[in-house]
Amino acid sequence: MAKRFTETLYNTYGQSYVIDEVLFENRTEHQHLIIFKNDQFGHVMALDGIVQTTEKDEFVYHEMLAHVPMFAHGNVKNVLIIGGGDGGILREVLKHSSVEKVTMVEIDQAVVDMGIQYFPNHSAGAFDDPRFNLVIQDGVDFILNNEEKFDVIISDSTDPEGPGEVLFTSRFYQGCKNSLTENGILATQNGVCFMQLDEVKTTYNRFKKLFTDRWFFTAAVPTYIGGMMTLSWGCDNLELRQLPLETIQQRFDAANFTTRYYNPAIHVAAFALPQYVVNALSD
Repeated sequence: MAKRFTETLYNTYGQSYVIDEVLFENRTEHQHLIIFKNDQFGHVMALDGIVQTTEKDEFVYHEMLAHVPMFAHGNVKNVLIIGGGDGGILREVLKHSSVEKVTMVEIDQAVVDMGIQYFPNHSAGAFDDPRFNLVIQDGVDFILNNEEKFDVIISDSTDPEGPGEVLFTSRFYQGCKNSLTENGILATQNGVCFMQLDEVKTTYNRFKKLFTDRWFFTAAVPTYIGGMMTLSWGCDNLELRQLPLETIQQRFDAANFTTRYYNPAIHVAAFALPQYVVNALSD
């Protein structure tokens, strides 16, 4: 019988993958890391029993978390990525020619090293871009001591357990708010809303104290089971989330690069939330 990896994110429900070959497994300074081959998803990375990324569907998550805030802002020069050690978010952010500098803060150097070795298409050479600066540090420590201002901050974290838990706290969000430019946007990974609705409500309530406009946009990522993934949005400019399709289309056409999931119509539609989520937020 084939060896399987069973995800442990939920106590009552889960998914398993056939392990065709273990490529790497080790307990790093911060977490247990395994990378294996699966016929359906290609190379799969899991941290502490939770799948983080796969070769086959990573583009959905990375394109949406990067391009929605980037195209909404319209003139991003300085970007901060918290987490994102596999390089996927970095790859997408650097496609925008307006970007002059990207800082990525990753707690674990091993995640970066393993990403380059086993998921080279995630970064696709982005780590060698002269606009990029890597900081190996705890994301909360960095943001609380940061004095730089960013147009977009993207938190590409693990789920709110273990090392990633602090990236869902009020003090982290406050630090991000303090580090944004006037029209800056904070976008974060916020779990699958059907399975993790409490986390969505918690983030919304914390954002409510910080941002004039706080909401979520969604992406359907096969790896993250249970329905649509919710990605949070925090900004003080009420207009940026509601830009017309024509404006996003013009910016996308001018950017002159290709995508596999993101497009302007999906950008606009992604902010429409299921009614059960709307009800939960209005409570």
